[in-house]
Amino acid sequence: MNLDSRQCEALLAVIDSGSFEQAAALLRLTSSAVSQRVRALEIQLGSPLLVRSRPCRPTHAGQRLLQHLRRVQLLEQDLQADFSGEQAELLSIAVAVNADSLSSWLLPAVAEFLRSEQVLLDVSLDDQDHTHALLEAGLALGCVSTELHAMRGCSAEYLGIMRYRCVGSPAYRQQWFARGMQRAAAQKAPVVVFNRKDKLQAGYLKQHFGIVEHSYPCHYIPASDPFMHAIALGMGWGMVPELMLHRLPAHLPPGSLVDLAPDRPMDSSLYWHSWKVQSPRLQKLSQTLIAAARTMLIQADAATEEKT
Repeated sequence: MNLDSRQCEALLAVIDSGSFEQAAALLRLTSSAVSQRVRALEIQLGSPLLVRSRPCRPTHAGQRLLQHLRRVQLLEQDLQADFSGEQAELLSIAVAVNADSLSSWLLPAVAEFLRSEQVLLDVSLDDQDHTHALLEAGLALGCVSTELHAMRGCSAEYLGIMRYRCVGSPAYRQQWFARGMQRAAAQKAPVVVFNRKDKLQAGYLKQHFGIVEHSYPCHYIPASDPFMHAIALGMGWGMVPELMLHRLPAHLPPGSLVDLAPDRPMDSSLYWHSWKVQSPRLQKLSQTLIAAARTMLIQADAATEEKT
């Protein structure tokens, strides 16, 4: 089956921009022309490829095609650079990561590689339990996820353990947990949650106190620095990566966050998912990220030794 490159380009533009109108502006075409190209591709493949909503999103068949088109796009760009004999052009690679990884270890892990290999990151942020869905949807070529199993055609490489600490401000601890973090107080004490996909705090309360989700008061603060700032201001307690506690932002002086339960950390195992058939630069990105993560995150053996 031969796919028309202009039709595939139109589909990618609609997904990336979210609408036929924006895609038309990007491609310097009319909305009607973009629609006709996408429709012709759907007719050829015999299946709807887009849900025509706002924003437009791919159907299941569209996701499968997107996965293919993204990989082909990268392979072609790297191949052209090899044959031209010139310095590789800037290449954009879409990845899906969780906010805590992005705010702590990921950028230092890949920054030098990005500079030397002329790679641009196109990052989609989502909870670590949901980033894998973006890879499945064809919206990312790699993802940091808690998902252990790789989907068909992909590999899943263990990165390490992100350790979280249950923290609050000194004043908050005195108000709510002066005698330690106990169940009765934990049911009433306000909690700071990143967003409604964030299950860390809920999992912690369920595991240690048997408290069910939505039975305690919550603030929702969906940005990493404001999330930590809210905790430091005494608005509530929250789960913060140990890595981030070692490098507090300048506006949070030492001592502004205290561990409310030093003997009860929470560990989250992370994996790097990517396609087995990759462009050379995506393969190098994967190798760089995996190697760096394994030096920056806790490894399973070390975690086991620390708990025993």
